[in-house]
Amino acid sequence: MKYFVIAGEVSGDMHAGALVRELKSRDGQAEVAGMGGDCMEAAGCRLVQHCRNMAFMGVMAVVCSMGKVRRNFRIAEQALMEMKPDTLILIDYPSFNLRIAAFVRRHLPGTRIVWYIPPKVWAWKKWRIHRVARLTDLILGIFPFEPAFYESSGYNCLYVGNPTLDRVREAAVATGAPATREDVIALLPGSRRSEITQCLPVMLAAARSVAAGLAAGGQAKPRIVVAAAPSMDDSIYAPFLQGEELTRDTLQLLRRARAAVVNSGTATLETALLGCPQTAVYHVTGSKVLGFLRPLIFSTPFFTLVNIIAGREVIQELVGPRFSRRNIEDELMRLLADNDYRRTMSAGYASVRTALETRDTVRSTAAAYAAECILGKNKV
Repeated sequence: MKYFVIAGEVSGDMHAGALVRELKSRDGQAEVAGMGGDCMEAAGCRLVQHCRNMAFMGVMAVVCSMGKVRRNFRIAEQALMEMKPDTLILIDYPSFNLRIAAFVRRHLPGTRIVWYIPPKVWAWKKWRIHRVARLTDLILGIFPFEPAFYESSGYNCLYVGNPTLDRVREAAVATGAPATREDVIALLPGSRRSEITQCLPVMLAAARSVAAGLAAGGQAKPRIVVAAAPSMDDSIYAPFLQGEELTRDTLQLLRRARAAVVNSGTATLETALLGCPQTAVYHVTGSKVLGFLRPLIFSTPFFTLVNIIAGREVIQELVGPRFSRRNIEDELMRLLADNDYRRTMSAGYASVRTALETRDTVRSTAAAYAAECILGKNKV
């Protein structure tokens, strides 16, 4: 069987790499090509374009890179016509992948189209659900509420498990020891340069103030440790640091930190599954108008995966106009000092894990389950 896989960002490449490994372990004749990154290549995928040339954050970045975007479309279309894959597998990256799916429908009608980790239409651009479903033969979701969401519009989606939960499980097995909390404040400023430069200075200022206040009150002064993204060089962080530690072992940091300030995204779910008390933050340009536009843009009452999965506020979301040094300071102090608050948050975390785990997903990783479904070895 011939597979063509498209993952346009680093996070998608990680999940795609795991899926490619599972496909090749089950299909000895598998030929895999695609657009992605180091993880896909290491798993045995022949890359026709690296995702470092595909990730453009924000409308202006896309506009300024239209020449590169058009070239990527041409590369994908040419590679697809040459390979004529049996299956096209799309990983997130909706704007690009929707156009490619439409191209394959027109020119390669015999190719099956699978969307593993579909667009977050349940959060924004809900109207895309119809196009996603019409262009796709099989939708494999990684959040437990996605099947019901698609079903409400008359479409099918299968929940195959969550890769973040798999990663946390694997780390726990590798470590072989329970998490131990130390006097550490973890700061996770995101994986993109713009997120880091906009959020990290405010996060650091708040954490320094809290640490100094605790020390002045005769308590142990927490160490501040910043989690660096795999794709970012240390030099990105250096201008903001004043002796704080920098680590690339985010999971280990979250296993020992007493509290964390996390740039909203998958990292909030990772933090919850590792049991670390947290607050989520996110800088939004033009945040003063966010309150007016939010009902028109977002379909959910929450921004973070933790709260969306739980269906209630488990962690504080300091997003847009609420993102400030003072608010982060207040929430950090509460996380560090209020044991009842920490216990309530821990109970919320437990409900999130329960929602993510099913009988099938406990027995298998998301990538393995997805591979079985793609190969038709699992009932869909």
